[in-house]
Amino acid sequence: MASVTIPFNGSPLAFDVPERNLAEVLSPQPSTPLPDLDRSIEAALSRPINQQPLETLVKPGDRVMLVSDDVTRLTPVDRIIPRLLDRLNRAGVADEHISCIMALGTHRYMTEEELESRVGSTVYGRIRVFNHEWRQQDNLVDLGFSAQGTPLQVNRLVAEADVVIGLGAIVPHHIAGFSGSSKIIQPGVCGPRTTAETHMLSCSGGDSFLGMADNPVRRDMDDMADRVGMRTICNVVMDSEGRSVGVFYGEMRGCFAAGIELARKIYGVTYRETPDIVVANSYPCDLDFWQSHKSLYPAQRMVRPGGTIIVCTPAPEGISPVHTDLLDYTSWSSEQITTAYRSGEIRNGVAAALATAWALAREKASIIMYSPGIPAADKVRLGHTHAATVDDAVAEALRRQGPDARLTVLTHAPDMLPIPAPSGDR
Repeated sequence: MASVTIPFNGSPLAFDVPERNLAEVLSPQPSTPLPDLDRSIEAALSRPINQQPLETLVKPGDRVMLVSDDVTRLTPVDRIIPRLLDRLNRAGVADEHISCIMALGTHRYMTEEELESRVGSTVYGRIRVFNHEWRQQDNLVDLGFSAQGTPLQVNRLVAEADVVIGLGAIVPHHIAGFSGSSKIIQPGVCGPRTTAETHMLSCSGGDSFLGMADNPVRRDMDDMADRVGMRTICNVVMDSEGRSVGVFYGEMRGCFAAGIELARKIYGVTYRETPDIVVANSYPCDLDFWQSHKSLYPAQRMVRPGGTIIVCTPAPEGISPVHTDLLDYTSWSSEQITTAYRSGEIRNGVAAALATAWALAREKASIIMYSPGIPAADKVRLGHTHAATVDDAVAEALRRQGPDARLTVLTHAPDMLPIPAPSGDR
């Protein structure tokens, strides 16, 4: 037996795989974190990419909106925001004209304690910090349609701001190709109808857009950010331990391109076999399956058709504390779900879109789930098979795929971009 260890629920978790079945154990590439993050942030702010310094872009009296990712992300916004505030103040923008909104998309609202922890106690007492309350229609303004034809409803206060600055992190992402940049606007501060249509667009090709820098969803998101008026971003690239490796500040598209280049070097992993079984560990997206489902798409990309995916996730908040209705249809086929949404039978378009993506993965490979936080009955309603331990999941997958099946492990699946080796190297 070969012993394999994955990071799970804050601790190492070991399980065994027969040596003859173990193909590869893949992790993000080793990288060197920035030795002085604060200095690196200052350097990025002082040398913007394709843009003038912040102090020349704002004027006294401007209403400035900082748009930050939420508690499900590791972006060091508590280190970035104070330096932005100091520069805005020097340019004559007072703290009372600066706000920070948490770009929840359709995640649960953050508590006051989480808001303060996210930005730091000094910032929390200095400017207004608040949730994008996406459930309240009165908080949204209708901006018509994007170039893709997506109805654009966005948080009113973001749309009304004079200057909008997006804060986030860049990693491979199954919907947008990569996270970061304009994704902080859509789905970050948009209404659920807008988010539903964008997510449905990501399912249109059968496979995800994981790792595709240019794709229909990203182009739609960029157009929405343009219409909202977000010209500037400060994005980081982090390693698999959540340590910042690069900081990119300036014009939205230029920063994003530079960040993608670094993210590919860290999260692009070459695989030399097409496995029958993929063990996809959800770290660092562990909170609930609404986050940890991201482990499916790298596995879906590389597994043999008809193979098996083993999802390992703590998921202490279960499937989703918000989208509680989706278990009514997550075991349906992708075609059934899409048809039911378009006919109005399913009203929660965001949940329908993700359920469609989950079904597409399940239609390529059967899925076994090990998760202490998700009841066995809920796994069945997802269309997955319950496993009490990872070892049980491996044994069941080998039973399905046969004694000669080959198994690959993705230790940090949600952030990984599998890249097939050239045929001569396989």
